[in-house]
Amino acid sequence: MSDCLFCKIADGDIPCNKVYEDDDFLAFHDIHPKAPTHVLVIPKVHIATLADATEQDAALLGSMMDRVRHIADEALHLDAGYRVVLNVREGGGQEVMHIHTHILGGKKLSF
Repeated sequence: MSDCLFCKIADGDIPCNKVYEDDDFLAFHDIHPKAPTHVLVIPKVHIATLADATEQDAALLGSMMDRVRHIADEALHLDAGYRVVLNVREGGGQEVMHIHTHILGGKKLSF
C-alpha cells in the first residue's frame, strides 16, 4: 500500500532502528516508547488490522507470534518477561493501520 507508513519502512523507503528482519517480518524500535524496551513487529505484507485478517492469513499471524517470541528471547533478551500488545482499529489504540505487535519490557509492567 503506497501511503502506509509501515509498508514504506518495510520497503526500506523510510529508515528505522531495526532489531530483526527476515523475508516476512521486520522488527524495529518504536519512536515513542512506552517502556524501556518497545519494539514493533510488522509483517511485510499489508493487512490493515486484525479485524481485516482472513482465514488465509492464519499461518502468517501464527508465524508473527513465533517471531515475537524469538525476538523477545534472542534479540532483546527479555528474560524477566515482556508484554505483547496488538491494538485493533482506532478505538482500540491502533495508530498506524498496518497490523503490528508491540513488545514491551525492560521493567516490571503494571496495568
